[in-house]
Amino acid sequence: MQNRSYQQQSVAGKNGVELIVALYDGMVRFLNRAIAATGVGDVQERRIAVKRVLDILIHLQSRLRMEAGGPAKALSEFYAAIFALCLEGSRLSSPERFRKAIECIWPVREAWRQAAQDPETLRQFSAPGSTNALTSVSAASATEGPIGSRWTA
Repeated sequence: MQNRSYQQQSVAGKNGVELIVALYDGMVRFLNRAIAATGVGDVQERRIAVKRVLDILIHLQSRLRMEAGGPAKALSEFYAAIFALCLEGSRLSSPERFRKAIECIWPVREAWRQAAQDPETLRQFSAPGSTNALTSVSAASATEGPIGSRWTA
């Protein structure tokens, strides 16, 4: 067996919708880290945590099929709003902005969790040749590993 982290192994057997839930969980986890780092004045840790949230948002945004309209457009606007809250939170060292982001993320995460239990949703996400862009969510996005961006918040 490959030497993989516990977090990577925990997402290995998940379907596309469950991976999206894991990404939302990752955003909340990293936002809580940003809150804690802000509380103790650890600028570097805050930036690292915020960067991870932004990486996840960029990943999710890049997987949207905008030509599908409706939900993709709404999710795009949602991701942009969370992105802005995170940048403001980092710039202002504001735990309140990070908490607001968590408050916004949580209901959407819960909707995805419920969708993960819906057979019709799962069928759409697992259809052969499915072009649903969210099925290709990377396990690295929900874990500690970088997704690819090199900038800091």
